[in-house]
Amino acid sequence: MFPLDTVGHFFLAAAAVLALARAAGGLAVRVGQPRVMGEVAAGIALGPSLLGALAPEAAAWLFPAAVLPMFSGLAQIGLAVFMFFAGQELCSMRVRGTAREGLLVSQASLFVPFALGALAALPLADRYTPAGMPQSVFVLFIGCAISITAFPVLARMLEDLDLSRTRPGRLSLFAAAVGDGGSWLALSAVLALSQGSDDRDAAVRALIVVAVVAVYLGPVRRAAARWFARRGESTDLATLRVLLVIAIAASAALTAALGVHQLIGAFLVGLVWPAGNPFATAAAEPLATTSKTVLLPFFFLGFGLGVDLSALDLSSGGGLVLPALLAVAVLGKIGGAGLAARYAGLPWRESFTLGILLNTRGLTELVVLQIGHEAGIIDGPLLAALTAVALITTLMTAPLLKLAAPSAPAADTPHPATATR
Repeated sequence: MFPLDTVGHFFLAAAAVLALARAAGGLAVRVGQPRVMGEVAAGIALGPSLLGALAPEAAAWLFPAAVLPMFSGLAQIGLAVFMFFAGQELCSMRVRGTAREGLLVSQASLFVPFALGALAALPLADRYTPAGMPQSVFVLFIGCAISITAFPVLARMLEDLDLSRTRPGRLSLFAAAVGDGGSWLALSAVLALSQGSDDRDAAVRALIVVAVVAVYLGPVRRAAARWFARRGESTDLATLRVLLVIAIAASAALTAALGVHQLIGAFLVGLVWPAGNPFATAAAEPLATTSKTVLLPFFFLGFGLGVDLSALDLSSGGGLVLPALLAVAVLGKIGGAGLAARYAGLPWRESFTLGILLNTRGLTELVVLQIGHEAGIIDGPLLAALTAVALITTLMTAPLLKLAAPSAPAADTPHPATATR
């Protein structure tokens, strides 16, 4: 009697997405998982993996094709702000007394899973590399995807488990910060290679990306710090927030124009926005809440609509892909980082705990996978397999931590808030 037009469908679907994401996030917290994992599960459940398979007509009615571009726009804004804050968290890292161990663990947590992932991708290249994509790009991308640690999810998990001030907690944050910085730079180069029509063009694009990153981390970062030191206090917060959003959007457009994903541009703004300046921090903080609670659920919806876990290749030989990638991901992070920590002098239990923490992939790897899928580097079945790897490695973190350390390791310094929790 009262048919919905496109705008009505948009608001109805938006209400359903936000309500389900919030409920699923709360359920995840109750069972000891990060809230974001419940929100990811909600997005996947609304796609062809569950709702689309059980009630395809209901899914098509709730999410008609006309409203999907609207959700995509919201998702892109949320992702850009998320990547900005990922850059902010990396550049605000302050680690005391862990330089030697941290550098060793960070290099192992990056290069060991990257190498193992690339090696695992070699026998898969003939079968899963999309037509027209160089196999070398496919192999390098799998290495990047396997080497990622979800730095923001890890930071929140350490806070929830009261591990932030322990030695494994501090080392894991340092290693994730350095390792993820390297992984994102490597991903930028892989994306540049994927856009090149020949080796010379690809090399030129990669050099341009390196030059842009150098300009951001050098002159742009120094200029931003000087500007805030001189004029930050005299500029109202509303104006600073508008300037921040303009910077994120313009930087995303720049990297997109260079043939690199737009999220790399937002990430670079996070690296240069002065994390230690109180006015810069005050201007950025409200965007974090809006992004996490309102905008990112639409990314999870878009991701869920684009991935079909039933597309996992279970044919002859294909059934080994998921367990093989999962084994490589777990061994690369837990084994590589854990053995490096042990070599640096940590006890076995703390080394194992550190490796488990760095095995957390979560939302960050989902972002990487979507980038690779949009760029045509991986196909649907491999996207489904790598999505399962990201979810499983994150879900196993809390149970493995309980196995490794039934009681939390002693903190390096007293934590005054502990008694009030």
